[in-house]
Amino acid sequence: MAPRPKQYSTTTSIAPPSRGVQFGLRAGVNVADWSGDAVQSVLDVAELTNGAVTREMKPGFHAGLFATLPLGSHFAIEPGLIYSEKGTQLAGRVPFEQFDFLNTRVTATARMAYIDVPVLAKAYLTRGLYIYAGPQASYLVSNKVRVEAGALGFSAFKQDFDVRNQFRELDFGVVGGLGYQFDSGLGLSAGYDYGLSSLDKNDRFDAQNRVIKASVNFSF
Repeated sequence: MAPRPKQYSTTTSIAPPSRGVQFGLRAGVNVADWSGDAVQSVLDVAELTNGAVTREMKPGFHAGLFATLPLGSHFAIEPGLIYSEKGTQLAGRVPFEQFDFLNTRVTATARMAYIDVPVLAKAYLTRGLYIYAGPQASYLVSNKVRVEAGALGFSAFKQDFDVRNQFRELDFGVVGGLGYQFDSGLGLSAGYDYGLSSLDKNDRFDAQNRVIKASVNFSF
């Protein structure tokens, strides 16, 4: 009898091999800012200073834990617990050309630290490549405004002011992004946090958190 021809499967899985529930570590960088009517008012004032006052995004980091709960071969739920630095920064200088040689600079930085609790839904597009989105609750751990002033490259003043009691302890938002998970457990992702809550607990100004994130994670 003639040998039977070999048969090859034409189907491929688009998700990483299923290992059941997994836990992991995540860490990365943040680029944070505020958005809202209050920020627009600051920008309007900044335009009148001819560049003497500028608004800048604040760098920071995030790190924490997560769990991946698979729902079939294409979807998963991923809750997490993440420490995340947020805030914004204003910078100013003496608005007279005669004093440019002094290189004066004053900065006021909102240094906010949160514990983020995201609950993400992940959908795999191809093997390893996924998109994610979901709600996020955040608890304000600390909030200090750091004011620094200097000239000619030397620091003349530096002080932190604790303003945590003037801001809401809880912040709610939505997050989304995309990532790639290798079979080895290593993964990369990039996302965006869109805050929905006004930060001022007394409603004197309207501002919300905005954060761009890039992360490295490892699942085991």
